[in-house]
Amino acid sequence: MKTIRLNMHDAKTHLSRHLAGLEGDDRIILCNRNRPVAEVRLIRSGGKRRRPGLAKGAFSVPQAFFEHLPEEIVSGFEGG
Repeated sequence: MKTIRLNMHDAKTHLSRHLAGLEGDDRIILCNRNRPVAEVRLIRSGGKRRRPGLAKGAFSVPQAFFEHLPEEIVSGFEGG
């Protein structure tokens, strides 16, 4: 596990470069005046990337979905 300590100015300027170098359990410690304030880690993905359209034809959207909502429901969203 690699730990990188960055002060705020360096993080604002070069964060994307440091993130690109992270692997596995590596982490970045963000510091404010050399005092740690936050930790950044990679998010583990759940596996392979999904392709758009995999569920095509698996279900249909009824025409009623596209109709206007009743006024009492619309007013509830608008705070009325």
